[in-house]
Amino acid sequence: MSITTTTHLNFRGTARQALEFYRSVFGGELSSATYGDFGMPEGAPGADKIVFGRVESPSGFRIMAYDIPGADGTDVADGGDVVATAGTTRRENGATITDRAFFQSVRGGTLEEVAAVWDGLADGADVIEPLAASAWSPGFGMLTDRFGVTWVIDVEAPSNA
Repeated sequence: MSITTTTHLNFRGTARQALEFYRSVFGGELSSATYGDFGMPEGAPGADKIVFGRVESPSGFRIMAYDIPGADGTDVADGGDVVATAGTTRRENGATITDRAFFQSVRGGTLEEVAAVWDGLADGADVIEPLAASAWSPGFGMLTDRFGVTWVIDVEAPSNA
């Protein structure tokens, strides 16, 4: 048996834009279907919104997303309230303080590899912790992207074997 996990993000009307943004950062293929594609009458409010979307890249990056029905216009990318959409995250006295249920983590083998991801995600983001060497990694950083998703980006630390 083979089991994989994929983060499924919930957006307030901007799933299509978020998926396109993540494809621009990570590469890969984007597939999506709207509520209309699954039978919602054409012209009904929200028929053009994403009910199923996915970005998958050859490097192993995979993420899914959809638009929460009836929740248009409050997403961060539309100028909505970031706290209502994503909660808050900040660094204080060396600790991460948050009311988020989870962070999306991306780990690479080299600083060069994760720096490219960082640079892409940082466009329009709120940087919580700049990408830099840390006590546990040759490169660690944390940001909340323009869609309200908080990302932890780091370089896998060398093993001590």
